Amino acid sequence: MAAEDHVQTLTPGGRAVLDAASRLFYERGIAAVGVDAVAAEAGVTKKTIYDRFRSKSALVRMYLAERDERYRRWIDAWIAEHPEADPALAVFDALESWRGSQGAKGCAFVHAHAELLAEPDHPAHEVIRAQKLWLHERFRVLVEEAGHARAKELATELLALHEGATVLYSLTETGDAVAAARRAAQALLRTG
Repeated sequence: MAAEDHVQTLTPGGRAVLDAASRLFYERGIAAVGVDAVAAEAGVTKKTIYDRFRSKSALVRMYLAERDERYRRWIDAWIAEHPEADPALAVFDALESWRGSQGAKGCAFVHAHAELLAEPDHPAHEVIRAQKLWLHERFRVLVEEAGHARAKELATELLALHEGATVLYSLTETGDAVAAARRAAQALLRTG
């Protein structure tokens, strides 16, 4: 069963665990949060965590898989709700909105990747990589549909701007990082 399928079939206790773990992992970091802290925050026993998720590694993977799915839906919904905007630029607008309501600490995937570098076999790496590949492909499709000839190259450039904005904001609290990246993306799309 895929992590995404498992999320849909969680018991109330499992849901409480995943919600608590998601908040704690994002706010404090994966390494800093133990299973005891997750259990206490969720109001369950450690046994419940292991019964539902088998391991902390599986819980981390599930946290990232669910966040990835939410971000994908967020971007697609933003594009659909703002048909007047250039869809590739709408991704940056969606990022700004997400950052304001869901991700003030920056990219959960970049943070997780940094924390898990010493564990190359950690199951979360698959989710992290898939999230970045999906976003690259999403940009590629959007710029291709807009008629740009260099769709793959533009997608890479747009993804670099998107990722740079999330990292810059989280490391330096540069409040206009996403807006600056959007302006650069707009210039790229005009010349590309």
